[in-house]
Amino acid sequence: MNLQLNPIDWAVLIAYLIGVAVIGLLAGRKIRGTDSYFLGERGFNRWLMIGQSFGIGTHAEMPVSLAGAVYSTGFSGIWFQWKNLFATPFYWVIAPLFRRMRRTTMGEVVEDRYGPWMGVFYTGFAIIYFTINMASMLKGAGKVISQATGGDVSANTIVVAMTVIFLLYSFTGGLVATAWTDFAQGFLIIALSFLLVPRGWGLVGGLDGMRQTLDPHFFSLATPAGIGVWFIFLLTVNGLIGIISQPHMLAAVGTGKDERTCRVGMFYGNFVKRICTGGWALVGLIVAAMALRPELGMGPLHDPEDAFGVACRRLLFPGGLGLMVASILAANMSTCSAFMVDSGALFTKNLYQRYFRREAPDRHYLWAGRVSGLVLSSMGVLYALFLVDRVLYSFLLTETMATYMGISIFGGILWRRANRWGAVASLLTP
Repeated sequence: MNLQLNPIDWAVLIAYLIGVAVIGLLAGRKIRGTDSYFLGERGFNRWLMIGQSFGIGTHAEMPVSLAGAVYSTGFSGIWFQWKNLFATPFYWVIAPLFRRMRRTTMGEVVEDRYGPWMGVFYTGFAIIYFTINMASMLKGAGKVISQATGGDVSANTIVVAMTVIFLLYSFTGGLVATAWTDFAQGFLIIALSFLLVPRGWGLVGGLDGMRQTLDPHFFSLATPAGIGVWFIFLLTVNGLIGIISQPHMLAAVGTGKDERTCRVGMFYGNFVKRICTGGWALVGLIVAAMALRPELGMGPLHDPEDAFGVACRRLLFPGGLGLMVASILAANMSTCSAFMVDSGALFTKNLYQRYFRREAPDRHYLWAGRVSGLVLSSMGVLYALFLVDRVLYSFLLTETMATYMGISIFGGILWRRANRWGAVASLLTP
């Protein structure tokens, strides 16, 4: 097996794996019950909240899918990730609501508002959402690491290896371990976003060189034949409605020590992500220009989503490839660990405790959350191995699912309010 990683790369990668495991396991020593495991006792400071919002909101499949979209359609493909750009200011208003709910899961919130059966329906949606989203993240990371190492290791092999790592500290430390590892891994995710740009920029001759190589529409933020203004508007509405119903938001946003901390964490964590997205888009443009330069000996890519991995293999220096692989793992595991904890909380609080074991010691529910999170995460791994082909399509599927659920929730609220005002109006009508 002729891997492209040299000894310096391996040293960087091994140091990262040991470091993140130690951080997660040490943080896990603070776990005392379900409130610690599922919510970190709602005591995170603003830096942990920024790191948590940024880490959970930044997945390993995002640079893969976005670089592939930009490689295919041009810079307007950035709107697949910038769809929430104009919704970001609303996060300052939305964030405190998650803390005021005083519930462990969004399933409990839905149940409070609509009743037990709607709570069960939402829990089913949430489990499917976590399964598909986790599968997309694992497969996206597997694709880029496979390409970065020369293709000698299959994407599915990398998926299995990654799973073992994040399960280790998530099973032990819950959301506390997730928050601390998110904060540490956030710096690596930022490195992931911009590490490839300087050398690639010089290789293709900068912006002037790319303009000479690529069609003009590659540099437009809105293309009438593809991603236009109307499409961008719909993506913004889709993101604003869907963000409320995403099942991990309560733990990701509502676990700060006070409401302002939650505001700062959600707003700034997501704003940093918007900046990093620009780096991923530039990588897609650079690879598109490289593919049209005969002197570089690359040629067109068979799979556009290989663009990010090809850039890693061709543009990085010794030690840089190891750092890049570590960064991809960081982006992947920061979210997968949170999803594992959140899925365990949903199953335990909304199904197991309500319908199977109503009265039990808190420690019993703690282990129920750990085991169910482990099992549900395994479903995501199987989905990644056998059902995910194009990462972008799987990512957009989960976003669409969240929007439909958000419409259902908002629609129910509006319907109830309309009926309430209708009843009041009937009383006032002669």
